Amino acid sequence: MTVGKRLILTAPLTEMIDHAGYFIQMAMASIPMWMEFVINKKYPNWRRVKRFPDGSARLAPAGIRVLERVLSREFGAENVVVCYPEDLDRFLGPETRVVAVSTHNPLGVTFAAGVYTSIFGSSRQPINAFYTEKLFQHLQGSPYRSSFRVIVGGSGGWQLTQTKSMDRLGVDCVVEGRSESAESLELFHKALRGETLPRQAVVNHPVHPEEIVFPQKPTTFGVVEMTTGCGRRCQFCVPDLNPQISLPKEKILDAVRFNVSSGNDQISLATEDMFIWGQVHTGTPFFFPNREALLELYSKVVNTPGVRHHVLSHCTMAPAVVDPELIRRLSEILLPKSPIHFPALSSHPQKKALVPLIGLETGSVAMAKRVMPSKGVPFKIEDWPSVVLRGLEILNRNNWFPMLTLMVGNPGETDEDVRATLDLVFEMERRRLFAFLVPSVFTPLEGTRMEHDHGVEHTRDLSSLQWQLIMKCWKMNMNRGLYSWWGPISFKIGAFILWLWKLRKTNGPRFTWPLLMFSSVFPELLMYKAGRLYGGRPLTVKTRAELLQSIKPAHWKHLRADNGDLPFEPSADDSVHSSIIEVDFAPRAATEIPGKAERYGQIF
Repeated sequence: MTVGKRLILTAPLTEMIDHAGYFIQMAMASIPMWMEFVINKKYPNWRRVKRFPDGSARLAPAGIRVLERVLSREFGAENVVVCYPEDLDRFLGPETRVVAVSTHNPLGVTFAAGVYTSIFGSSRQPINAFYTEKLFQHLQGSPYRSSFRVIVGGSGGWQLTQTKSMDRLGVDCVVEGRSESAESLELFHKALRGETLPRQAVVNHPVHPEEIVFPQKPTTFGVVEMTTGCGRRCQFCVPDLNPQISLPKEKILDAVRFNVSSGNDQISLATEDMFIWGQVHTGTPFFFPNREALLELYSKVVNTPGVRHHVLSHCTMAPAVVDPELIRRLSEILLPKSPIHFPALSSHPQKKALVPLIGLETGSVAMAKRVMPSKGVPFKIEDWPSVVLRGLEILNRNNWFPMLTLMVGNPGETDEDVRATLDLVFEMERRRLFAFLVPSVFTPLEGTRMEHDHGVEHTRDLSSLQWQLIMKCWKMNMNRGLYSWWGPISFKIGAFILWLWKLRKTNGPRFTWPLLMFSSVFPELLMYKAGRLYGGRPLTVKTRAELLQSIKPAHWKHLRADNGDLPFEPSADDSVHSSIIEVDFAPRAATEIPGKAERYGQIF
């Protein structure tokens, strides 16, 4: 009989795989469990995972790998193992003292999950939530359960505390924060000593680059951390509570090489905004990208021997308008290593494309002022629709087709706010611009400035305009984003049949006309003329030159001449204004928001 590893690290199976890229994890976090057959048919081998000779997991989320390295240094590598859920019994034993579980969306109560389970005709748990509960049930049934503690961390830990699910799932402690902190290590020391753990622990986020730990084993999707924090200070955002840190290039490259040496040929640099890297604490505002630093970093990453694929993470829209030449040159570097192909959209010889994730959130200037007044800096938030459209023009021209997230049902959202967002979506369509538009219902995240606010909480409460926005986005996605000619048709027919069978009751009468629009049962223009759906209003869109002219004159020196459209000093008769919302963009210190700013790095 095995005595067991003292410290075991794991996560739900659905969060430890990287088959089919990020799509499969996004799908499993959103699709209800009864539709698992769709994933099984499309990816029949998704449960097949690779192991090291000792049975430990060959791939694991980057946060788990960081915790593994931290614990190995503190307690000895021989006492720590990372394993898949199905291998737990191989490592559990009487000497086991901690099972640490990483979670991303354990209960399916965040953002897209609730919306899309309802769209698919069910309010039941998504696939990911089912496998999470299965993991916790397995731990509860272990004959050694009384001898070890279950510690949960990761970006989804808050779901357990907010829903009061800890007792039901057999969780001893939920940790908010990063594993590098001394407070995190002390929790494990307490568990090893058999002491009682706090039900919820908040630990500090590192404030200096040298404090960040990089993993030395392969991560799912080849994730290597690039930055922490953002700096745009959106009211609903968790990562913005973390200090802005641009991580050292050599440590990033070392982590890339560790991934490659273990057989991982895909790399993704994890960041909330790739464009701030190399520009934090430089004297230049972070919203003017450091072109040379970014080009050098990405060139070295994708040209590391063994790197076959590279996938972009998160970024923001404004830097594309600020520095189109940076986008063009990044495309030259990154497109050859992209595993994503869009035959109907890409002008690349091999039809390759780049798909970063960008927060659009709303097309309403009034809503943007309330929840994200600095989203478009260095541009005025009043120009947000123009920034989005001009940025998307530049990105599409360089074969970037981003995934744009939108928030529906924000606190205080009016019909006029939804119409304004629909106007922006219609303008994208008229201009033949393309992005994958991913709308989701507002979720108040703990620790953010909007944690106590309430918007739409159930999809049945969405208005017909809100449903129209959601379904219009997905109709545009299907029409241009699917590879085959039959894909959009099959989705639309299937949606109509599902509506006839189930969705009428699940989502209520306000869902009817938006669903019929999505499924093309009636011509879309006819529904607009009949007043069944909102038909939109044309937008007045500023040129890039006009947007640059609106930047504060003190910032003009940061614009690059090779991009053109440089602003000019207005004459006395010129009505151009150069004012902008004054926001303090000094890098955020971890102590600036006591009890919150230091809370939200992932522990594992």
